[in-house]
Amino acid sequence: MWRRATKSSFFLPLLLQLPKHNASLPQRFTTGFPFHAPFQEKGGIPPKQVAPLITFVLGGPGSGKGTQCAKIVETFGFKHLSAGDLLRREMISDSEYGSTILDTISEGKIVPSEVTVKLILREMEGSDNQKFLIDGFPRSEENRAAFEQIIGAEPRFVLFFDCPEEEMVKRVLSRNEGRIDDNIDTMRNRLKVFEALNLPVIDYYSKKGKLYRINAVGTVDEIFEQVRPIFEACEHEAK
Repeated sequence: MWRRATKSSFFLPLLLQLPKHNASLPQRFTTGFPFHAPFQEKGGIPPKQVAPLITFVLGGPGSGKGTQCAKIVETFGFKHLSAGDLLRREMISDSEYGSTILDTISEGKIVPSEVTVKLILREMEGSDNQKFLIDGFPRSEENRAAFEQIIGAEPRFVLFFDCPEEEMVKRVLSRNEGRIDDNIDTMRNRLKVFEALNLPVIDYYSKKGKLYRINAVGTVDEIFEQVRPIFEACEHEAK
């Protein structure tokens, strides 16, 4: 579980555990301290002795993010937090956010940033894991800013599963999970929203040298072979 610590007791052990620079590793993993700001004293995640490793996993609906996250969890021991799953779970609950989320998703729109970040924060606070895959978030620049403000941290790196629109449509309509947002009209609208709002986020992290673009066409194993070296390099640097 997360526990509070003073700034001095938090940063000293963290600095002692930072990996030494290794010129042979990918440039994206030689940035040293993983966050641009410490956790907030009020709100956000109470500091642990070791800061969590946060990875954003981005891509359009049907790009295969969830399938690849499952393989990352199995292989590298991350905690998978799907923004979509958290929202759908909350949607069917009796919480204050449930009806708002239901109406918003039904229209193919994006749920208010603060709501999604608080759901993610709740899951992080309740976990003993220190490595998180945050799947399907941030989906807009507003999402990204809200995450950094509320959580007080940036991702260590970002995966973007790049998949053609027609392939995503085919995958979503064939999975038949009975979800209210899995119909052709809503799907087309979701893709338009994704392209308009998510691509600036992708560009932002690309310019910061944190983005890995994954070709999301192929078998599950073929796609994972693009993902595996990224996490292997991260593990190697952490030793």
